[in-house]
Amino acid sequence: MSSHVRPETAVLTEGFDPRLSVGSARPPVYRSSTYVFASPEAAERAFEIALGKIRPPEGGNDLIYARLTHPNAEILEAHLIPLEPNARAALCFNSGMAAIATVLLAFLKPGNSVVYTEPIYGGTHALLHTLIASMGVTVIGVDAGDTAGLRKAIAQARDLRLVLIETPANPTLVMTDIGAAAAAVARRSERALLAVDNTFLGPTFQHPLANNADLAIYSATKFLGGFSDLLAGVVLAADPDLIRHLEGLRSLMGNILQADESWILDSRLSTVTLRMNRQSKNAERIAHRLAEHRAVARVIYPSLFEDPEQCRIRDAQTDFPGSIISLKLNGGKVAAFEFLRHLTIAKNAVSLGGIETLVCHPRTTTHSEMTAEELEAFGITDDLVRISVGTEHWRDLLEDFLRALESF
Repeated sequence: MSSHVRPETAVLTEGFDPRLSVGSARPPVYRSSTYVFASPEAAERAFEIALGKIRPPEGGNDLIYARLTHPNAEILEAHLIPLEPNARAALCFNSGMAAIATVLLAFLKPGNSVVYTEPIYGGTHALLHTLIASMGVTVIGVDAGDTAGLRKAIAQARDLRLVLIETPANPTLVMTDIGAAAAAVARRSERALLAVDNTFLGPTFQHPLANNADLAIYSATKFLGGFSDLLAGVVLAADPDLIRHLEGLRSLMGNILQADESWILDSRLSTVTLRMNRQSKNAERIAHRLAEHRAVARVIYPSLFEDPEQCRIRDAQTDFPGSIISLKLNGGKVAAFEFLRHLTIAKNAVSLGGIETLVCHPRTTTHSEMTAEELEAFGITDDLVRISVGTEHWRDLLEDFLRALESF
């Protein structure tokens, strides 16, 4: 990224040369599975780069086959980098889970340990405790927000190779101190990596790489995509070698984002800050008003935090509270289901980060793979609903929620 332009400009002006696409002002879709080499020597060099035998040149390398990389993926990755402060390289995948799985498989081997914060997205939790644990990796969970516990786990884990933080936690919104985790990792004598799932607040309101994390991971299906019409995942790093390592495994697994989806996601990046700011403002107005309702036992939202440690972490590493609200309703599961049943504007659906407002019951949907004991321990209770606030007018949404709350 050029030093003289800001991210909002770089995402529209860098990483794509119209002269290479017959003057097209915006990137076209390159639907091709294979690419023609300029010469046999160019083909030989391209494969040497792809196999890691030589380092790629500064200006990029020749294309080979779309499972390895393709123009739309490369344009997208170039445009993602300026959105995440301190990032120097990015890689796109065909889902958020593909991104997380590739990180885990790339950096963990039998005998290693991985420390992670819990609760964490249900799919990630299942992946850690099934596939990753079955590989002979020790999986160590630490309560989200427990800074002392996280430091201790990082210090004591045997052959630690990866620390995975999801902050704020899904769906309890408990925040974990990224900088403290990075410092604890740095104190170890052997190399370990800190990865942060930044889906809930990034790239607009929270910046893991600026807080010394090694990897920032996204389900780009959510805020980066923003319209609930594609699946994608992204990993960014300050160290390009980490991305090159991941790229090798992505090539083998074939989980690159396809050309059409790469083009769609790239077209959304210039509006992500605009959308997230609108959604955050909507959510904050709504959260503070719902907190006063008799049917609501508690509103979980960053600007309503009361715990001093959570307030400290929030103020240290986030810029705005974001658009995710969790409600605990008086009346348990019955009240939660009645609330969902009576919504007319907000939609009862999983996922989040889209321009439309989505509401779900995590215990019976997104986190239902966990045991009852785990759900209780993590605070994912029958009375909890998660709201992802969209870009609708906040007063209409508030009226919709209030009507639903009056149904029980």
